[in-house]
Amino acid sequence: MNGAPLLDIEYVLPLRWGSDETMDDLTAYLTRLRAWADVTVVDGSDPDRFASHASAWSDLVRHIPCDETTGANGKVRGVLTGIASARHERVVIADDDVRYDYRALAAVVSELERATLVKPQNHFAPLPWHARWDTARSLLNRALSDDYPGTYALRRSALLSAGGYDADTLFENLEMERTIRATGGRIHSRPDIYVMRRPPTARHFLSQRVRQAYDSWAQPLRLAIEAAILPTVWILRHRPGSLALVLLMIVVLAERGRRRLDGRSVFPATSALWAPLWVAERAVCSWLAIAARLRGGVRYGGARLRVSAHSQRSILRRIAEEAGPRWPQTATDARGR
Repeated sequence: MNGAPLLDIEYVLPLRWGSDETMDDLTAYLTRLRAWADVTVVDGSDPDRFASHASAWSDLVRHIPCDETTGANGKVRGVLTGIASARHERVVIADDDVRYDYRALAAVVSELERATLVKPQNHFAPLPWHARWDTARSLLNRALSDDYPGTYALRRSALLSAGGYDADTLFENLEMERTIRATGGRIHSRPDIYVMRRPPTARHFLSQRVRQAYDSWAQPLRLAIEAAILPTVWILRHRPGSLALVLLMIVVLAERGRRRLDGRSVFPATSALWAPLWVAERAVCSWLAIAARLRGGVRYGGARLRVSAHSQRSILRRIAEEAGPRWPQTATDARGR
């Protein structure tokens, strides 16, 4: 959008690349984005790749190295580095595959007038087969509650007052949300703000299946339901009519998510038909995630992470211990506002 005013925000983009195959696309996006926001790219790539990125982007945006001293989750390290160096109170955090337009960016920033953290809705474009497959997950999440996007808007002071969030957790989005809640922050879900996202490669998509299922360890009820799918199918194996009814219910539920808040404008008409395939995937991968837990956690970024996300009570206790004796009263006051 030409002539759009500069927004009073810091756009923090953490990345850690092992390949530069999407560099041209990201460079074109940064060229547009710098007219709308102050942008900080936090780069945890190897030295040679970091130097190449600096050469390409230093004239476009602020390009800084990632603080590698704390935590095994590289994305969290990148976010915390960007938050610490941000020049604005209002911050938009976005993965390197997220592609805002000006309207969506301005909408999440405007919502921060009333909220501490804002979560919009991602949708894939283009849509290869694996992006359609993963879209089914988003539709089911939308039908039952909220999806977890690759981008958030938040108030910098809220995360700083909490001492950041744990960089040794796998489900970093949920860990951040629970940390904001623990400080008394207000989280606004905006599934009507649609933000485009580039799909991963098919190979990367396949590598994420068990890791994403492992996220459910942070939501025990969800994990129990997902783990119950295979036993349920086994019980119904001689009742094809019942199985067909279950499959139909899954498609109908996904379609409800697609129709919610004009989702049909970004999710194609056939999207809900992929939902049974995603449920079948999660039925298998949930048990693989349980097995991974017995081995000490799931592998991520060269490390094995055991904790998906901490409970809000555990996070509140950690913040209170770090803040000292005045914290419990402060937290109570914040929640009561």
